[in-house]
Amino acid sequence: MIAELISGGLLSAIVLLIFVSVTALIATSANWLGEFSRVYKQRFTKNADRQLADMFVFTDVSYLFLINIIALLLIPTLVHYLFQLWVITWSVLGVLLFIPGLIWASLRKKRFRKFEAQLPDAFIMLSSSLQSGASLNMALETVTKQSPAPLSQEFGLLVKRMRLGVSLEDGLIELEQRIPLQSFIMASSAIRISREVGGNLVETINTMAKTLRRKKMMEGKIDSLTAQGRAQGTFMAMLPIVLAILLSFIEPEAMTKLYTTKEGLVVLAIMVIMQVLGFIFIRKVTSIDS
Repeated sequence: MIAELISGGLLSAIVLLIFVSVTALIATSANWLGEFSRVYKQRFTKNADRQLADMFVFTDVSYLFLINIIALLLIPTLVHYLFQLWVITWSVLGVLLFIPGLIWASLRKKRFRKFEAQLPDAFIMLSSSLQSGASLNMALETVTKQSPAPLSQEFGLLVKRMRLGVSLEDGLIELEQRIPLQSFIMASSAIRISREVGGNLVETINTMAKTLRRKKMMEGKIDSLTAQGRAQGTFMAMLPIVLAILLSFIEPEAMTKLYTTKEGLVVLAIMVIMQVLGFIFIRKVTSIDS
């Protein structure tokens, strides 16, 4: 009788200990998830605000965060439903965490390309305004009013800074930090040097406009000559992925071994690494510094 009471008490104590441990684990996990979600939301919104403000896009980033959360929940769920493998699901989730940064970088690069394409016309317009007798400040305002975005936005920021008392040299240096393009840095340096040594500013600007236009034409020719190589690299990188998806639907039993067995995962990892390295090498070969 006593032994039964002792065993019953021990069993009750074990059950109570397990219950307390599970409760503590759930509470700790909930607190950790809550803290992680709060920090992630804070970083996402802060980074999105800064990136969009740099591109003169002012919007409520809470909607972007909501779309990001929906994608983080929906896409891994769909991938897990298709492959039934946690390794692939967690890998897709990890990739999705880096997608916003890649999007910001792509938008920023696209904006820089558009700004660089507008530079020659802007310098020609600036030179024409100076030849007609306008001051440099008035010429910059004319370029700001008559140029499309993003050049009008960046030059408008330069004009506003000059109205607040910032010198042209300091304003150009600040703009170089915002637009770290070799073409603009070269043109900005030429203007600053010409003002310091007292050279012919109109001639300097005309020369820079012609140089930038020739540089743009050269880059266009290079892009045309390397377009086929870039297209082939993209096609060869996407072809194994498309074939793997098609074969997963056509021969699911054969393809399942690639995702579920240890040997298959090793082969899959080697394939992914080789594909990434091959794509990087092709992009390096077809990327010519002009």
